[in-house]
Amino acid sequence: MSSRRKFVKNTIVGGLGLTFISTAKSYSQIIGANDRINVAVMGTNSRGHGLTKVFIESDNVVISYICDVDSNVVNKTVTMAHETQGSKPKGEKVLEDKNLDLLVIAAPDHWHAPATIMALQADKHVYVEKPCGHNPREGELVVAAQKKYGKVVQMGNQQRSGLFAETALKDIRAGLIGDAYHAKCWYSNKRESIGHGKPASIPSELDYELWQGPAPREDYRDNIIHYNWHWFKNWGTGEICNNGTHAIDVARWLLEVEYPTKVTSAGGLYHVDDDWEFPDTQTAAFEFGDKKSIAWECLSRNGMPIYGQSTGTLIQGTKGNMLVNTNGYRLYDESGKQIKELLSNSKLDTADLVGVNKLSHNHVANTLNAIRNGEPLNSPIQEGHKSVLLCHLGNIAQGVGRTLHIDGTNGHIVNDKEANALWGREYAKGWEPVV
Repeated sequence: MSSRRKFVKNTIVGGLGLTFISTAKSYSQIIGANDRINVAVMGTNSRGHGLTKVFIESDNVVISYICDVDSNVVNKTVTMAHETQGSKPKGEKVLEDKNLDLLVIAAPDHWHAPATIMALQADKHVYVEKPCGHNPREGELVVAAQKKYGKVVQMGNQQRSGLFAETALKDIRAGLIGDAYHAKCWYSNKRESIGHGKPASIPSELDYELWQGPAPREDYRDNIIHYNWHWFKNWGTGEICNNGTHAIDVARWLLEVEYPTKVTSAGGLYHVDDDWEFPDTQTAAFEFGDKKSIAWECLSRNGMPIYGQSTGTLIQGTKGNMLVNTNGYRLYDESGKQIKELLSNSKLDTADLVGVNKLSHNHVANTLNAIRNGEPLNSPIQEGHKSVLLCHLGNIAQGVGRTLHIDGTNGHIVNDKEANALWGREYAKGWEPVV
């Protein structure tokens, strides 16, 4: 048995290092037990805590396991789940539990693909937060694993489940803004400096070895966990994959494009001198073979809204424009006069790290319906991967400092050895994902 599989057996499955706590409702509390979906949530400090609430509030769902490497986080989430579900938490095995139906993954980015693949191999459905992989190769592996094992895999780009989603695409196809040809996407926030990390003792409540999991080992520092890992290349994927995925996915979806032919990126770490390893200011551009393009603007440390929104997507057409955000969309004619508005009553604060609103409930409901009765997924992993790939290509173009030429049939970089070296990553010994 490989060292990775031994490690998985002793920790992920056996529940020794990563804490898995059962919080199952009693059978008498379940209505229609045959349709009950048993769920484990992995990574519950922030987004995962919110997702746990969403699943608890869903019909005929049991949160059977809470999984995290921080005992304080486990206790917080278990308390919330216990108060709602009414049973005493206890530790049990997870992926070996044949009654477990769905693994929800909200752990750091470097865990997304390996955990998804392990869950699929254990015959579980998966809800994985964006991005679906730490790099392009992991996205491909997850798509291959889903195809091999045939389970439901939904990515957490929730705008695909907006009440306005289907209508927006219909309006574009109906020609209300003419021929749609370009999308401008953005994200603005006033993130503070994370400083320069110092070596520190690992907190007693944290299993840092398991937190690193598939990633090559780095010594613990005091400015990594729980959120700042986003800005370190060993674990995170930068703002373009963190918040850019949502807006870029909307752009790709509404323009009805798949793989680009050319990718460029400009920017850098402009605001402060700290440990960020990704740009806090970035403009990435994607050209497609059918005379369409997408531009992404990252302003992580400048909170000035664009078009009155801290995040959004502007679809530009030959006869007008569509301005989209998490709350809906507005249509404008060529002169800028508003001609239509479709907004929901739900609004998401883009600075909110949990990000739970009606979109999350809709997305989760779609996932559960797909498991129960085969309802088409709003964001199947094949589509999620294509959007995340754009974000990874933006990071790669930024890293090598030049234009990337892309095979428009599969998204692969052509004739650039240095850029292709960034397609995948190195792993801790024995942790290489295998499909």
